[in-house]
Amino acid sequence: MSESVVIIGSGLAGYNAARELRKADANVPIVVVSRDHAGFYSKPMLSNALAGKKTAATLVMKSADKMSEETKMRVIANSEVTDIDTTARTVTLASGEVLAYRDLVLALGADPIRLPLQGDAADTVLSVNDLDDFAKFAEALDTAAAGQAVKRVAILGAGLIGCEFANDLLARGIAPTVLDLADRVLARLLPPEASTRLQEKLQAGGAQFKFGVGVSSVDKAEGELKLTLSDGSVMVTDLVLSAIGLKPRTHLATQAGVLTGRGVMVNRHLVTNVPHVYALGDCAEVDGHLLPYVMPLMQQARALAATLAGTPTAVAYPAMPVVVKTPAWPTVVCPPPMHTQGQWSITATDEAIEARFTSADNPEQLLGFALQGKAVTQRQALAALVPAVLA
Repeated sequence: MSESVVIIGSGLAGYNAARELRKADANVPIVVVSRDHAGFYSKPMLSNALAGKKTAATLVMKSADKMSEETKMRVIANSEVTDIDTTARTVTLASGEVLAYRDLVLALGADPIRLPLQGDAADTVLSVNDLDDFAKFAEALDTAAAGQAVKRVAILGAGLIGCEFANDLLARGIAPTVLDLADRVLARLLPPEASTRLQEKLQAGGAQFKFGVGVSSVDKAEGELKLTLSDGSVMVTDLVLSAIGLKPRTHLATQAGVLTGRGVMVNRHLVTNVPHVYALGDCAEVDGHLLPYVMPLMQQARALAATLAGTPTAVAYPAMPVVVKTPAWPTVVCPPPMHTQGQWSITATDEAIEARFTSADNPEQLLGFALQGKAVTQRQALAALVPAVLA
C-alpha cells in the first residue's frame, strides 16, 4: 500500500492542508489532484478584484509548478477523478492513471446554486466561484450582447457575496441592481439597523435594490437582457450575475460510499465514516457545522495535518468574525448560533454601528456581534468575549 496522502482539490483548503502537512511531516509523499490549472490563488479575492484592477492572471500568486516545488509534492493539474475505491484505497483519474493512497483528503469545494430560470438567455447568467469564472465575468463586462461595454448588471442575491460584488462593480463605474427574496441585505447575518445602513451606503454609490422579488426568466431583447420578476414586473440589464449561495460538492464522496448530509459529513477529526478518508473546506460538514469561510478551513487544515502526521487532533473553532468586503461601509459580523434565543442591542452614530447579540438567559453573555464603519476596529476585542463554536 502506498504511503501517499492524496488530496483532491487545489483550492485554499486543499493547498493549505498540503502545506500544513508538509510542515508536520517532511517526508510523507503528497499528491494534489486538481480539475483546473492548479495555480494558487485566494478565492475571497474574486469579489473585490475589480476595484484592485486585478485580472485572472494577476490573481494567481503561485503556479502549480511553484507550489509543487515549494511543498515538495506532486501536483496533477487539469485532471478529473473518475473513481474512488475505498477498499483498494485507490483513486482513478480520467487519464487512466491510478493513484494508491494511505489517506485520502476530499477538498472538493462547492458549486454555485443554480436557479431554475426560464427564457432563451437563462444560460447567459454567470456565477463567480473560481478563477475561470472570474475570467468569463471580466470578459463579459467588457463586451455586452450588443458589443458595447456593460453599464447595467443585475445581481441575484443580497447576501455577503452579492453585496461584495455590488461594491466592486461600483468601483468599476457600473451601477448594479441587486434583487433578493428577503426584505433586506445580509438578512441572515445582520440586525435590521445594520442592514439598512449598508444598503444606504451602497445606494449612495449608485447601487439599487429590489427586495421581496426573484427572477423567473431571462430573455434576449434587442441587445439587452429582459428579466421577468416573480411579481410579474420586468427590468432590462446587460448582464446577470447570480450570487445566491453555494452547495457543497458531494458527488464523488457519495459514489465512494461516504456519508453526506448538507456536505461531506465528518467528525471533529475530519474523518468520514470510511477509514482513511477525510474532508475539509467548503465541502465539509464538520460535526454538523457547514462554514464556507477562510478561518474555519485554516483551523481544519492545521488539525488535519497533525492527525495525518500521527498526532490525532480534533478541530477547534474559536469565534470567527467574517469581514464583509464592502469598502463603502466596512462591515464585520460574528453571527450568533442559529436558533439561539437572545436579542440585539444597537449603538449607532453617523460613523459607526456596534450591534451586540446577548443571551436571553444571561444578558451579560455576548453570543455574537456586528460592527460597521469605525467600529470594525473592535473586532478582536469582542471576538475574545464570544464563546467558541467548537471548543
